Amino acid sequence: MQSLKSLTNRLFDSTPYVLALAAAIMVASVLLLVLNANPVEAFSSMLQGAFGTENATAETLVKAIPILFVAIGICVAFRGGVTNIGGEGQMIAGALAGVTMALAIPQAPGLVIITASLLAGFAAGAFYGGIAGFLRAYFNVNEILSTIMLNQVAAQLMNYLLNNPLLDPAEAGTNHIPKTARIIESAELPRLAINLFGQAELFGRTRLHYGLVIAVVLAIVTYILLWRTTIGYRIRAVGQNERASRYAGINVKRQMMLSLVLAGGFAGLAGVVQVLGLQYRLQTDGSPTGFTGNAGFNGIVAALFGGLNPLGAIPASAFFGGLLVGAQKMQRDLGVSASLITAINGLIVVFVVSSQIFVKRRARRRADLTPPAPEPISAPHPTAPKTTQLEGEAG
Repeated sequence: MQSLKSLTNRLFDSTPYVLALAAAIMVASVLLLVLNANPVEAFSSMLQGAFGTENATAETLVKAIPILFVAIGICVAFRGGVTNIGGEGQMIAGALAGVTMALAIPQAPGLVIITASLLAGFAAGAFYGGIAGFLRAYFNVNEILSTIMLNQVAAQLMNYLLNNPLLDPAEAGTNHIPKTARIIESAELPRLAINLFGQAELFGRTRLHYGLVIAVVLAIVTYILLWRTTIGYRIRAVGQNERASRYAGINVKRQMMLSLVLAGGFAGLAGVVQVLGLQYRLQTDGSPTGFTGNAGFNGIVAALFGGLNPLGAIPASAFFGGLLVGAQKMQRDLGVSASLITAINGLIVVFVVSSQIFVKRRARRRADLTPPAPEPISAPHPTAPKTTQLEGEAG
């Protein structure tokens, strides 16, 4: 009975997110009508472009991989009571460290290069996120401002390195393209192909790679960390009530830093996985989004839509990856700019954040209706003398 009640409560808690998505779609439909486009045809074209074929589904998942990595970190940061807007810069930091590591040890076995690059990318992203965490914890610097500014610092650092120390020697010259040398083939993340009962492999001829497996595994591990360990409990406690956590003896500053360190590390993994699994070199057009493809910001949307739960971020990331891929087909079919997806993402954020009011209100109401636990009745001590009713009344 208790499990059924818990399941019912979870379903009710997820309802606002569904309504938020429906509201965003309704507003997007109005925008499409203003652009002289049929909303049914537009959304049908997007769906076909995102999941209509094997290759379309693979491209959707490819887009979802960096979004999921960033979303996992956003879940940790938000649960810890801090806001990470620095996914773009942390992705760049992770990519720079990962590609440098891969190029520095070309003679090592492929598995060693991949492992070392992933660890270097995580460490660089964690360090970059830790800068904002340190400033927030010890100098009370608003982490929203610091992470946004660090995005630009990372972009300029990338531009400098790709034009100077990390520039591909083959590109040396006056009109060179700022990019690194290509990593060796053994350092590439292998393609992900699923064997269907001995028949043709699913995704065997697509760009889908094992970064998806890494991201999903880390999402599960992060869920366990947040909800099944004392470390996760401390992080969530600080996010729920900083003053009460400090009163309970939790080191609030340490948990804030840890939250942003982990968030930065996961974003750094997103960057290095993009290099090892998809691009095989780091190349830029001078802007942060030239490499990240806005995954640092789309990860925030996916995390919010997933209920700030790493497991919920998995389908949410696939959904937003589908929006990005499907928008390209919508643009080809109907002539509607794919940038409309940016507006849809913003609408979803507005409605999801607004729906939190109802989620919190329902949680408070549920807490008020929960009867207090009965006080335990202590048994009389065996050596205590028994008193009669009369003696009790006389006393």
